[in-house]
Amino acid sequence: MTCQNAPVAYGARAYRLFSWEHSYFSGKVRAFLRYKASAGALEYEDILATPELIAGLLIPATQTNVVPQLLAPDGTWVQDSSEIIDFCERAHPAPAVIPPADTAPKQRLASHLIELLADEWMVVYGFLERWLYSLDGAEPSHAAANEQQWGAVFAAGADGETRRRSAQAIFAGGFGVASGFANPRGIFAGLVALGATERMIPAWEASHARLLDRLEAHFSRHDFALGGLPSLADFGLLGPLYAHHYRDPVAGFRLRTRYPLVTEWVERANHTCDLNARSYGQKLYSLGPNRELVARPATSDGAAWLAGDRIAPTLLPVLEVFFLEMWPALTSALAALRAYLASGRHAPGAELPGKTFTPTPGFEALQTGDGPLNYEFELGGLRERRMVVPYHVWMLQRG
Repeated sequence: MTCQNAPVAYGARAYRLFSWEHSYFSGKVRAFLRYKASAGALEYEDILATPELIAGLLIPATQTNVVPQLLAPDGTWVQDSSEIIDFCERAHPAPAVIPPADTAPKQRLASHLIELLADEWMVVYGFLERWLYSLDGAEPSHAAANEQQWGAVFAAGADGETRRRSAQAIFAGGFGVASGFANPRGIFAGLVALGATERMIPAWEASHARLLDRLEAHFSRHDFALGGLPSLADFGLLGPLYAHHYRDPVAGFRLRTRYPLVTEWVERANHTCDLNARSYGQKLYSLGPNRELVARPATSDGAAWLAGDRIAPTLLPVLEVFFLEMWPALTSALAALRAYLASGRHAPGAELPGKTFTPTPGFEALQTGDGPLNYEFELGGLRERRMVVPYHVWMLQRG
């Protein structure tokens, strides 16, 4: 979503990103902007989106409190991580993160499919990692750390105890953490709507482990999804794997101990704490015959995407997760959406449900239970129901 407002005098090239460090999609966009900025393509400032800024600036500009949001130098507001990337890619095409359709159609398709997988399937992995270990009696528990990171937004600048208390109040209130799956609301209503009911947790966890195993194998051979430079696929994957895994004390421990190469890739793609991990723009050095430093690219594949529009064989099992798990669910969702649009219950041009996380207010009866915008899917031999998210259609068309 883009909105045009009057220009604000910040600087000729400076973008302003309103984000949270622990936000799923903020991590995706921030790393993308960092990559562009490292090449001198743009400048940006990362601003903590406090309640004051959300209420007084973001909502009036875009009619939504969702982060990240980007304010461009010309006063244009952009909300939605994929739209932010598309917007900046058009304005600053080099270095490219989306392979061109005419010369690299396979790599382009792979990038978009992995972004869709990361944004809209792995979100369940991220939700489970963040909230299961904040439940009362969870072992291990990361409740204190989770409260602290949310409190840093809700009570920015306050002392530590005040920040914790502010998060505890919101966790118990609107987030519905205390009730968990017993009486799902807030966060847990969102999990149920995404097909992550309590009985489905083992299936989702097995899916999660399967994908991480395949990413670990890929990153043993290549430093990024398409070779030796990041692409849209990497920034998409970074959304869940940075904020909800790498930064989390429980999920992060598991990531570091079981998937050290994925952990290293997070540092590389995020371009932080990455001297050992090696990242874009970095050189490794050898000594020449006169003991002079001789530079070479630090990343795999000559610090470039694989030549000839090739897809690494190690990336195919990652794409297989999309086609075996997510694609059947998407086709069922599209069938349900088509049936609903053809039923006469939806007026042409009228609003449809919004994005992932929870059922859209006003559409709860349609998106839950046996509603027409709810469909059956299978994962790990178990069948459950999941809400239709029309945004997925746009994501598929965008690719």
